[in-house]
Amino acid sequence: MADQQGTRRAALSRAERIDLLVVADMVAPKSRVLDVGCGDGTLLTLLAEERGVDARGIELSQHGVNDCVAKGLSVVQGDADTDLVDYPDDAFDYVILSQTLQATRQPRKVLEHMLRIGHHAIVSFPNFGHWRIRAQIALKGKMPVTDCLSLPWYETQNIHLCTIRDFLALANEIGAKTERGIALDRAGRPMLADAPWRVWNLFGDQAVFSLSRNS
Repeated sequence: MADQQGTRRAALSRAERIDLLVVADMVAPKSRVLDVGCGDGTLLTLLAEERGVDARGIELSQHGVNDCVAKGLSVVQGDADTDLVDYPDDAFDYVILSQTLQATRQPRKVLEHMLRIGHHAIVSFPNFGHWRIRAQIALKGKMPVTDCLSLPWYETQNIHLCTIRDFLALANEIGAKTERGIALDRAGRPMLADAPWRVWNLFGDQAVFSLSRNS
């Protein structure tokens, strides 16, 4: 089992989904987890194997749902923008949204529902404030294409791109407590935890935050 877990982690590293490993490390063992926009169930599988969680998922694409069900995962088809309202308060310990917030139509409402449904909300997203993105816009006058934002503007599903600073401002606006934050550089390495937010905002390629409701 340990060898299998090591192989899975190595595969995620090669696939440039280091954020999923960071997310998994933020989840407590034996907890109840809802992964919103769970894709093919890669994170849910990792959490079930490594953390022994009660893993549930919601996924928009039928293809993704089929992949998850084929893996024996409990996943239903649904839309984060419209279907989270149907979940009861405090139904989960963790509600996760990995690389999906920027593709939602109503990011604020989605985040509010996550914090209502779960005791903790874990969100990963590409940082639109990275200096390379700023440089591409300033020097080329065009929407950037990067490792994290790999599609041209006319094909991407990303409609609400934000910076790390934007995300923290939204979390503060809805009264969320930032429990933990990690910024990853272009190589997927965690940046210094005590670095100022402006440094993360300038050099972080992506970020992962764990939030909770302020009591």
